[in-house]
Amino acid sequence: MASGLGAIAETIQLSVTPVFLLVATGSLLNVFTGRLARVVDRSRRLMELWAETQGAEHERVVAELRVVDRRIDVINNSIAAAVACGIVVCLLVALLFTQAVAGFDLGLAAAWVFAVAMLLLLLSLALFLIEVRLAIRTIHVPLELLELEEMGWKKRQNRR
Repeated sequence: MASGLGAIAETIQLSVTPVFLLVATGSLLNVFTGRLARVVDRSRRLMELWAETQGAEHERVVAELRVVDRRIDVINNSIAAAVACGIVVCLLVALLFTQAVAGFDLGLAAAWVFAVAMLLLLLSLALFLIEVRLAIRTIHVPLELLELEEMGWKKRQNRR
């Protein structure tokens, strides 16, 4: 009984690292779903503007809608990879406990499962980076505003 209890205690200690990974993945999912909510809100606003705009402004709205649609796809894939990572981490913890209770040598399987979890996390973060880069591309300050600001700055400098 004491040796079995020691094996369980050791397994709990071994599973702490995967559990931290699971907590981190959950935190990332929180960030990803928050971004998704903001992108969906933006798409709804752009769909309202689509019916109200014409000409160059309409073309700008359509172009941004295309980017927003792409962002939704990318962030959904990022969420899917993060959820898959969480599932694989849970499988890893189950493998560790199966090894402790049943006495099977599952060390190699656990190592592979951990590697898969890391790859899924890497994929999720890479997709998140792509989504952020897409978002940054759509944020443009109109050139005329920059020129107006620069002209105002020059006028202020000339007054001194």
